Amino acid sequence: MKHLLNTLYVTTQGAYLGREGETVEVRHEERTLIQVPVHTLASVVAFGRVGCSPHLMALCAENGVSLAFMTENGRFLARVQGRVSGNVLLRRAQYRIADDESTSGRVARTMVTAKIANGRRVLLRAMRETDESERASRLDQAASRLEALIRLVRATDRTDSLRGLEGEAGSLYFGVFDDLILLNKDVFYMRARTRRPPMDPLNSLLSFVYTLLAHDSASALEGVGLDPAVGFLHKDRPGRASLALDLMEELRPFFADRLVLTLVNRQQVQAGSFRRAESGAYLMTDEARKQVIVAYQKRKQEELEHPFLKERIPYGLLTHVQALLLARFVRGELDDYPAMLWR
Repeated sequence: MKHLLNTLYVTTQGAYLGREGETVEVRHEERTLIQVPVHTLASVVAFGRVGCSPHLMALCAENGVSLAFMTENGRFLARVQGRVSGNVLLRRAQYRIADDESTSGRVARTMVTAKIANGRRVLLRAMRETDESERASRLDQAASRLEALIRLVRATDRTDSLRGLEGEAGSLYFGVFDDLILLNKDVFYMRARTRRPPMDPLNSLLSFVYTLLAHDSASALEGVGLDPAVGFLHKDRPGRASLALDLMEELRPFFADRLVLTLVNRQQVQAGSFRRAESGAYLMTDEARKQVIVAYQKRKQEELEHPFLKERIPYGLLTHVQALLLARFVRGELDDYPAMLWR
C-alpha cells in the first residue's frame, strides 16, 4: 500500500522555493517560512506569484516529487516532473483503449454512472437530514431524476451520449445544490455552475477544491504509469490532464463537494474570505486558501471502506487506489474498471 505522503501547498504571494541540501525551503522577504525534507513529499503545488529555483526543480525531479504551478484562483499552468515512470506497454495499451470507441465507452460509462450515483447519495443524505418539507421534496425529485439518468447511462457506451447525460445530470445536481447550503445564503448560493472565471464565492470555493483533487488525480495516474493526458471520457486537449479529470469525476460529490459544504455550513469560510476582481471573478484570500488546504488535508486523513477492496483506507489514498485499479484494467488483469461508489 502506498504511504500517504504530504503535499506542500504554497499560497504566500511573493514566496520563493529553493533547495537547501535535501530539503525544500520556502522563503519570503529574506525569511524562511518552512523547510521540508524532500523524501517526505509527494508533490509541491504553488499558487500565484511564487518563484522557484532550478536547483529545487532538479531536486524534485530526482526524487519523483511533482512540482505544479497554478494561478492564484487555482487554474493549472504547468507541471515540472522527472523521467516518466511506468511501463511503456501499459501506456500503449491505454492509447489503444482510448482509440477504441467500444472499450473506452465502457470505462466512461462506469465513471459517469459512479459520478451520478455518488451525487445522488449526497442529495439523499441531505434530504434525510433536513426538517424542511419543501427542501426535502426538491432534493427527492432531483434524486429520482438522477436515478432515471443512471438507467439511461447504463444503456449506452457511446462517449458522446455519455457526455450529454453527464451534463444533464450535472445541471440537475447543481440545480438543487443551493438547498444544501444552510447558512450565510446571502453570500454562498448556487445560481449556476460557473468556472472560468467563478462568478460567486461558492463557485470559487468549488473550483479551488476541484483543482486540489485534479492535482492529486494526475499525480496518482503518473505514479502507476498511466498518461494523465489521454482520457476515456474527456476529449484530448493540449495542456489538459483528461484522464485525471476522468478519474476525479466519481470522487467529486462525496470528497470535494461535501468538504465545501462543511466549510460553508460550519462557517469556516465567510464573506471576507473572498475578494472580487475587476473582471467580476471571485478570488480567495491567502488566509482562506490556507484554511481550505488545511481542511482538505485533514479530510484526506479520514477513512472509509472501499467497496471493491473491502478494507478501510484514508480518503487521501482514493486517487491512488482508483489509479491502480484502472491500470490493472488497462493491463487486462480486471474484466472491468471498478469505480468508487460511496456508501
